[in-house]
Amino acid sequence: MHKKNRHKQGYNFTDLVKALPKLSAFIIKNKYNNQDTIDFSNSEAVKTLNFALLKNGYQINFWDIPNNYLCPPIPGRVDYIHHLKDLLTTTPKNLLAMQNPVNVLDIGTGASCIYPILGQRVYGWHFVGSDVDPVSIKVAKHITAADKALNKAITCRLQPNSHHIFNGVITEDEFYHLTLCNPPFHRSLAEASQGSTRKWKNLNKAKAGSKVPEKQLNFGGQKAELWCPGGELAFIDKMIKESKTYQKQVLWFTCLVSKKEHIGKLKLSLKKSSAKNFKVINMAQGQKVSRFIAWTFYDMS
Repeated sequence: MHKKNRHKQGYNFTDLVKALPKLSAFIIKNKYNNQDTIDFSNSEAVKTLNFALLKNGYQINFWDIPNNYLCPPIPGRVDYIHHLKDLLTTTPKNLLAMQNPVNVLDIGTGASCIYPILGQRVYGWHFVGSDVDPVSIKVAKHITAADKALNKAITCRLQPNSHHIFNGVITEDEFYHLTLCNPPFHRSLAEASQGSTRKWKNLNKAKAGSKVPEKQLNFGGQKAELWCPGGELAFIDKMIKESKTYQKQVLWFTCLVSKKEHIGKLKLSLKKSSAKNFKVINMAQGQKVSRFIAWTFYDMS
């Protein structure tokens, strides 16, 4: 993990239970019986752990999302935020001086509103969080309204057209230092369901041939969070094409890329769009290697 990630040493369940006592009901011993953990196939346990992490590490006193909505792992999400800060650190200062404070657009913020919450708490950034799902926007607004600093720094906007990404969200007078996005990964509902089932079975909770109960698919997720026609590659390609229209209103466009083999095709798409700078930033959480791409139409020399 990033050197500034407060979660790089794992979870301190003693501190987390002090912050949120109800977490104690979900704590179990690992398979070696020598360390506290939770059942990560239990959606309520995962949601409670997330709230405890936010309360203990980021002073968030209210956070709740509906059942079957994406429950994001905090350590990986804040890692993206820290790497975005590094990206800004390597950017010419005359470009960063365009506006203050740092303004960020989160595409697909979800009901959890997790990236804006973490970015505001860690670096004091201001955010617009967009989503095509009205329920996600309603819940995200409810979360941010409960905290004075979040309410001041975060605006949640409904994307009225699911075929658009930036269009309909970015207004004429706005400038963003960064955009970020965790794009829908799968190409169809069936593929998303298979992925969730596979994840559940990998947690060693399913018996051979047994049906995985829907309520046990711990990370949940609505349609827009998990899949779109063409999957991740098509979504990011559309994002790149739209970004050209807003090239003077955004300093760095960024997006997570799950599949490394997509990078080559995305580079070609960026070349066609005349992006002036392109980066692939690798991240790691434990055994998992992830990455995001960043591109700009500004001259960085």
